[in-house]
Amino acid sequence: MAKKKKDPDSEKLCKAVVKGMQEKKASDIVVMDLRQVKNAIADFFVICSGNSDKQLDAISDSIDDEVSKSIKENPWHTEGKSNKEWMLLDYITVVAHIFKKDRREFYELEKLWGDAKITEIED
Repeated sequence: MAKKKKDPDSEKLCKAVVKGMQEKKASDIVVMDLRQVKNAIADFFVICSGNSDKQLDAISDSIDDEVSKSIKENPWHTEGKSNKEWMLLDYITVVAHIFKKDRREFYELEKLWGDAKITEIED
């Protein structure tokens, strides 16, 4: 299997996304390193959970602010801001997933991308 070249920019972006999540007390933060996964659509998935519509909005805004401030990037695509069950901020090499707890358990992204190297971030 061909290894993907490590992109220091995607690692820096990933750290900014995690920091944005932590700023708003997101729970169960997980970083999935997909760089060794064949046909992966990004270098990293960063997944977290929130407890309410208000917290999901706050986490999303915090990620956007942190990435904009530290890396000068805006999401290429966003989804889920209206239904507030699973919000997604796509920065191309890094995709942030913000779930309500029950939706996260339902979709089980961590199992879907089981070949990824998974790092749990302490709360």
